[in-house]
Amino acid sequence: MSTQETIYEESKVKTEKILESKSQNEEEICGQINGKENPVEQHKLSLMRIAVEQRDPSAKEADDFLLRRFLRARDLDVEKAAGMFLKYLKWRRTFVPNGFISEAEIQYDLSHNKMFLGGFDKQGRPINIVFGARHFQNPKQGGPDEFKRFCVYSLDKICSRIPAGQEQYLGIADLQGWGYANVDIRAYTGVLSLLQDCYPERLGKMLIIHAPRIFMAVWKIIYPFIDEKTKTKMIFVENRHLKSTLLEHIDESQLPEIYGGKMPLVPIQEA
Repeated sequence: MSTQETIYEESKVKTEKILESKSQNEEEICGQINGKENPVEQHKLSLMRIAVEQRDPSAKEADDFLLRRFLRARDLDVEKAAGMFLKYLKWRRTFVPNGFISEAEIQYDLSHNKMFLGGFDKQGRPINIVFGARHFQNPKQGGPDEFKRFCVYSLDKICSRIPAGQEQYLGIADLQGWGYANVDIRAYTGVLSLLQDCYPERLGKMLIIHAPRIFMAVWKIIYPFIDEKTKTKMIFVENRHLKSTLLEHIDESQLPEIYGGKMPLVPIQEA
């Protein structure tokens, strides 16, 4: 056996040992073991359902997929997940009393044409594209709340396109042309809060592209507000590797035209 083959075999054995030594906690969070439902997660999901329904009868309307996302967001800690979910229910009733956000409520943000939907990535996740240079602080009183409503409107639209068997979406944050006029720390942290507290486990990956150097100063400010799980999903893509990186995740037929693909972008309000 050649030296190269020996190294390969040793590496293969080490990899197999690492895979075999996955902790029970990692298996629990995956939700499945060998393609079957994870009994530990299923048991904790049942406990969570009992806990939330006892405290808020409206929780009976929530399906297992919704509850499970909150459970996974808290690493299968039933009490923490239940508390998080109950806060979500209360928030949803208060912030979205009609069950949806109407376009009449978010005209300022819609007018800037900054949020789009594309095709689907290789995992079957819908693709969302946001253009950061088209975001400006709303000068009206109540502007921050209107932006939050815009985000809820957008996230609800995105999630409605997630097909059966998939629970997440892929986002592309395009910062081409982003500058000081677009700085809005309150808005950025607000979006993070919504994603992490109200739409947990919905973001599969966020590709941040065309990020100018001045954006990194803002990134340092908002970075501490990002939880550890979300941090692992955010990837800065260098311009020289842009198309190749996008094609790793998205087939050319589903890649937006502006990035060299064949899929036209659709404004969020027209999707």
